[in-house]
Amino acid sequence: MTDNVLSPEGDKTKTLTKAELIESIYEKVGFSKKEASDIVELVFETLKATLEKGEKVKISGFGNFVVRQKRPRIGRNPQTGQEIEISSRRVLTFKPSQVLKTSLNK
Repeated sequence: MTDNVLSPEGDKTKTLTKAELIESIYEKVGFSKKEASDIVELVFETLKATLEKGEKVKISGFGNFVVRQKRPRIGRNPQTGQEIEISSRRVLTFKPSQVLKTSLNK
């Protein structure tokens, strides 16, 4: 895992990369690295396609990914103070399940 994030306590935490996820599947399940890579890619492609259609992704025991539409709004350029319109856009939100929240706070 890569060191690059500070935890709430101020010390560095680890970041799991896609390559490390593939390696973990390879080691734990016994698939070849190619099979593990193909599975991870397929899962991510499926999640992405589902979200692009505006559908919700619910992973039991983990959480929900939802695409939300944000309305246009007036913002301000912090350097000039000039008001600008921020266009509408879609944003991805994640809400962890109660199971995940409980697991994180043990």
